[in-house]
Amino acid sequence: MSGKLGEVVRFAIVGAAATLLQYAIYYLLIQFLGTGASKADAHLWSTVAMTVGYVLSFVFNFFASTRFTFKVKANARRGAGFLFSHVVNYTLQMLTLNLFLWLGLSKQVAPIPMFCVCVPVNFILVRFFLKR
Repeated sequence: MSGKLGEVVRFAIVGAAATLLQYAIYYLLIQFLGTGASKADAHLWSTVAMTVGYVLSFVFNFFASTRFTFKVKANARRGAGFLFSHVVNYTLQMLTLNLFLWLGLSKQVAPIPMFCVCVPVNFILVRFFLKR
């Protein structure tokens, strides 16, 4: 596949792989970190595990997005743009999630419209910073 449709499909593949990688790292780390810890410490170790998973997934996502999704060379400028787009995306996710919760959607349902808003915005931002 080539063109914009191909980019969208490759973006979805890389995004799904990055999400699975993040969760797998998180899951493996929580099996070993903080075993036998108090509830407060277990929460801390869960946060640490999720952060490690996010960071490693982010690195994978950057290289997969440059090489596979958008077929451009990785460099510091693109890396900075990619980081910026993910900071914007994370902020937008938190704002829209809380907006949908405030509007009365359940915790189980609120992420669905959040992703409907944030995934296209993230695609546009990542594409802008990686393709320019």
